[in-house]
Amino acid sequence: MMPSKHIDTGNLSVTDANKFKQSDTGVDLLQDIVIVITQAFGPMGDNLVGISDVTFNGFPAVTVRVRADGRDGLVHLSPFHGDRRKKGLTDIPRGTVCELLCPVSGESLDRVGSVGDGSGADYYAIYLTPKLSEGELVMVSNVWDHYNSRIVDDFDIVSQWAAAEDI
Repeated sequence: MMPSKHIDTGNLSVTDANKFKQSDTGVDLLQDIVIVITQAFGPMGDNLVGISDVTFNGFPAVTVRVRADGRDGLVHLSPFHGDRRKKGLTDIPRGTVCELLCPVSGESLDRVGSVGDGSGADYYAIYLTPKLSEGELVMVSNVWDHYNSRIVDDFDIVSQWAAAEDI
């Protein structure tokens, strides 16, 4: 189990929480459920999980390639939704617009759309299944330290997380 101190639960929301009642499940959604990405795919169907030996609490990282400020390198993201930890190329200045690429194919991640919060950030797709469907993905922001992501399953937002502080 991952220590919840790493997850910004104050800014994590689980949608459709009304479908789950504590009396039905015995589970407090925000205390007992942690969303872990165990498989993820780039725009050509390449696996993004476990391509390095980097782990977070025993779970393999989700790896993306990042280009920013004339630099290019791998960033290993925690697979826990809402967890800010990352390893690799991490000394990028806050607010930098990054190009997000598949670390295997080198192809740019697919742009999903604008974040819509006035930051100028865009969402990019990390697919959750080999079908590469917009209905099953993690949407990540392309602005460094702009913590704003969404998990979509069957075209419904399962979870969304956005940092409270402004960029």
